Amino acid sequence: MTAKQVPTQSSGSEGDSRLTVDQRKEKRMLSNRESARRSRMRKQKHLDELLAQVTQLKMENAQIANRISFTSQHFMNLDSENTILRTQVMELTERLRSLNSVLKFVEDFSGVDMDIPEIPDALLEPWQLPCPSQPLMADAFPC
Repeated sequence: MTAKQVPTQSSGSEGDSRLTVDQRKEKRMLSNRESARRSRMRKQKHLDELLAQVTQLKMENAQIANRISFTSQHFMNLDSENTILRTQVMELTERLRSLNSVLKFVEDFSGVDMDIPEIPDALLEPWQLPCPSQPLMADAFPC
């Protein structure tokens, strides 16, 4: 006899029902254990998926940070180049004004009519500068 089964002095039908109850309890306990095991397995699978997702997101984050760094450096380079170009435009504009004033002086002194073009303010109206049109080239950014 098992420890769960206690001998009784009752009739046979009562003993059979007690055995059936014990069997049902045992079956329910096994079912619960199996359900708990499946639940732990699901949780472990979910945890593994989350850890894989964390790894993937960290890699994507590192790639994005590298692209931001590259783009920021590229922006700083272009900004520096733009500052140099603006300074050169202002210097060249001043030279052109000086040459135009010389031409105006020659025109006034000689009496010969000269075609002296107006100089647009290059910083306020850059679209009015006389310059050859050049196609814009897009830089390839590494992904």
